[in-house]
Amino acid sequence: MKQSAPQTLISQSLSENSKIVQHIFTDCKDLILLPWSYGPGLEQAAMSVYLNTLVQDKTINDMKQVLQSLVPHEVGPASSVTAEDVKHFYANNGVSAQSATLLKEIEQAVDHILDGKLVIFFDHWNQALSYATQNNLQRQISEPIMEPVVQGPHLSTIENLDINIGLIRSLLKSPRLKFHYLTAGEESRRRFAYGYLDGAVNPETLNEFIKRISSIDREEILETSYLEDWLGEALLTPFPQLRYTERPDTAVAALLDGKIITMVNGTPTILLCPGLFFEFFTSSEDYYQNTIFTSLVRFLRIFAFLIALLLPSTYIALTTFHSELIPTVLLLAILDTREGIPFPAFAEALIMEFFFELLREAGIRLPRPIGSAVSIVGALVIGQAAIQAKIASPVMVIVVALTGIASFSLPQYSMSIAIRVLRFLFMILAATMGGIGIMIGILLSFLHLSSLRSLGQPYLGPIEPLDIRQLRDLFIMVPRKWLLHSPRNRHLHKKTAGRQKAP
Repeated sequence: MKQSAPQTLISQSLSENSKIVQHIFTDCKDLILLPWSYGPGLEQAAMSVYLNTLVQDKTINDMKQVLQSLVPHEVGPASSVTAEDVKHFYANNGVSAQSATLLKEIEQAVDHILDGKLVIFFDHWNQALSYATQNNLQRQISEPIMEPVVQGPHLSTIENLDINIGLIRSLLKSPRLKFHYLTAGEESRRRFAYGYLDGAVNPETLNEFIKRISSIDREEILETSYLEDWLGEALLTPFPQLRYTERPDTAVAALLDGKIITMVNGTPTILLCPGLFFEFFTSSEDYYQNTIFTSLVRFLRIFAFLIALLLPSTYIALTTFHSELIPTVLLLAILDTREGIPFPAFAEALIMEFFFELLREAGIRLPRPIGSAVSIVGALVIGQAAIQAKIASPVMVIVVALTGIASFSLPQYSMSIAIRVLRFLFMILAATMGGIGIMIGILLSFLHLSSLRSLGQPYLGPIEPLDIRQLRDLFIMVPRKWLLHSPRNRHLHKKTAGRQKAP
């Protein structure tokens, strides 16, 4: 972490503090310096400083009421407060309001002003008050957008770091839940925090995480995905090494599983690390459904992963190099549909995949009410037009459509992106070497996955290295009563056993 610069102490002179603040906020037209008076005869001077783009006007209507709400029980009505009373009271007792903070340095005052707080400077006193204000610049808690569920909690995180941590603490009421706050960026001064459950997290993983997160110096961190460059190990791999979520219940489950969560103020996304390969096929809704149904759905997701990755390349290899492996009736049907197509199977698949990716991006960028309609209508029109123009065969349109649908069925969008990249590589291998090329691609992919680590943890765990006890929540989910007492949480139960037995 960067070394802290020398701090400037708040001056006893109100005019001096005003000059310093105005110099720091030069050309900031939304900065308000509001002088006002208090005390007998209103001879005592004070100044309120705030950004009117962050502070509501009704909060600063009457500075006397603000001061009176802080100290009436100690020094009487605000009309009789003197500078010595203010200095003596706050120096010895602190502030009496929970939303107020006592500041001693100019840099602290600047940070609080930028955080949307009201800072009050007093003449003849070398300290200032920071007063929390009402802030309506955030959206309300709503349902998750990226991870909707039919059954289960419908709460989503928002762009406020403190509220997000409060949501998690309301679901996991344990003193072992630890949160640490950091600040990054010289300009944005973005606050972010990481949390873990003491006793559940692997100490080696936590030490590695702290070592990497501490290497952030003056870089601007605007979103949780920015942290992936520091927390990830292999930056050139298409496979995601960290998971993302916007659901507090998913974050709590990850904490109980020994994960470390990271949140950045200004973004609702929670980063879960380490992220292992098979965890990207699980969803929070898996634990709210019947275990047998959940196990079937997980197998379906793995099958969808293989379809999204290998179906176009398999079609290219079979029609180009291994047509003898296709049943005769099916082969004749494929040849009949490809009659008049001027492109080989690889070029045909490449064109249709390009059209599909273009439609997908267009559907994401367009406004939501028309985005889905444009994607569906565009796919139908382009698919039908391509068949009639003899650019693509009906079978190829079906292959591309199935590939796209299979990629949409994966719970984690980051894994879908990895498949989109690898699918084109497998298509090239299939067009050049046929089935052997696909096998080479699968082998190289497996070797690459085996070499990956996420915060020091094997990416393919618990398959490689094999941990039979952890397989209970991999492909086939066992009943939840067994999951709750799994070996990974056994030390938690040991620590709490004595307290649970107490009357």
